[in-house]
Amino acid sequence: MAVVFVGTHERALDDKGRLVLPAKFRSHFSDGGYISKGRGCVDLHTVEGFEEMASRLTEQMKAKELDVRVASQVMASAEEVRLDAQGRVTLSLRLREFASLEGEVAVCGFNERISIWNATEWASMEDDLDPSVVEALWHGGGI
Repeated sequence: MAVVFVGTHERALDDKGRLVLPAKFRSHFSDGGYISKGRGCVDLHTVEGFEEMASRLTEQMKAKELDVRVASQVMASAEEVRLDAQGRVTLSLRLREFASLEGEVAVCGFNERISIWNATEWASMEDDLDPSVVEALWHGGGI
């Protein structure tokens, strides 16, 4: 059964681009994981989650639902990662620059993956979210 990540955690990247994962997430990365470009963020996947995503991409390409160039970009942006003894994952400079990650970051559970956001960008998105939309989704059966 796939893991579901939830919650938001404020963290700081150190000068080497290392991020301490929240303790409740760490056990899911004992075999390592993959980090890739997301939509304005970087996404951290478990090995199982990344393999499932890669399989979905392959199926979408076979069905001509996804351009091979898009799938290539997704896979080419990915990097294998391992937690160190302190529960840290190292984010490459390339991915940190892509998502403007430095100093404070937001580590956000997002279903089967963890999204790592620039803290200011994340706060801005939270401020822009219309509470009535969330309420309608919950009570309207959309969630």
